[in-house]
Amino acid sequence: MDIVLEVIDTFLFDRLYATLLPASSVNAAKAAIKDAATSTFSSVREMPTAYHAASQFLQLEPSQFAYMSAWPRDCIWRQALSLYLITWLFGLVVYLVFATLSYIFIFDHATFTHPKYLKNQVRLEIRQSLMALPIMAIFTAPLFLAEVRGHAKLYDSLSDAPFSAYNILQFPFFIAFTDLFVYCIHRGLHHPRIYKTLHKAHHKWIMPTPYASHAFHPMDGFAQSVPYHVFPFLFPLQKFAYVALFVFINIWTVMIHDGEYVANSPIINGAACHTMHHLYFNYNYGQFTTLWDRMGGSYRKPNEELFTRESKMSKAEWKNQCREMERVQKEVEGDDDRAYGEESQRLQKKVM
Repeated sequence: MDIVLEVIDTFLFDRLYATLLPASSVNAAKAAIKDAATSTFSSVREMPTAYHAASQFLQLEPSQFAYMSAWPRDCIWRQALSLYLITWLFGLVVYLVFATLSYIFIFDHATFTHPKYLKNQVRLEIRQSLMALPIMAIFTAPLFLAEVRGHAKLYDSLSDAPFSAYNILQFPFFIAFTDLFVYCIHRGLHHPRIYKTLHKAHHKWIMPTPYASHAFHPMDGFAQSVPYHVFPFLFPLQKFAYVALFVFINIWTVMIHDGEYVANSPIINGAACHTMHHLYFNYNYGQFTTLWDRMGGSYRKPNEELFTRESKMSKAEWKNQCREMERVQKEVEGDDDRAYGEESQRLQKKVM
């Protein structure tokens, strides 16, 4: 994350901090420049001759504003605040951009007529996400801060990998590691003593749209993200690979809520598998693959009817889904407090 921090420092935060928290005097600014020359951090305010970029692959010279704030780039309070804002706002932008693209170009809007689609559901999903993201960022930013301050095993040069093939193997290794621990955490969130407090907020959406992808209780969302943040503290990970995987995870989370059942795969835990989870609660806890669900006895093969539009949108399929969903929902949650949309009944005949 030091690469992202350095880029945003250069183009935004240096000027912002210099304006809001200026150095108290010219002498203070000069002293700060002198002190910065001895710093070991990649994102500090340094003299151009002593500047050390976060990555050899990206060279950004700091402007004069980098030396004009009472909070230099290596100030822990500045880094913490900056990383909080980046985590919150960058996550928000990725969520809104990719969820909206999926909603417009991929999501089947006939889902609005499903009997279990909620009244004003998209608005509720977005509101829940907007409430959750800034709180999740409070808990996530300290992990990024520890990484930026040199406590993780991130590396820059490809030659710094444990062995050359690791530069490729780190990707499936990351997926396998996080898939296992997200499965464990997600399944734990379905424990009766935890589910209603934390995870039920995400299961409010029986027929989710892409906007449901980040519509969690904040602590639920953070808990399921922990494996992604822990990995670089345990294993080497290339810096740009880390950023790319961070973006990929957010996009994947949108994809498994888009309702477009392309991957009829016994291995990939795609949108069809995740729809089974939202409909029937106690199945398909995995994030990327079905491996751990198969080993843990929680795998449920998606209904074949989901893979053709005519059958997945048929009254008969919806009736079967609702009958079983209502039975399982009663066992898991008790009384159903959801407000289902009146427009689903009004529009159903038109769509059919």
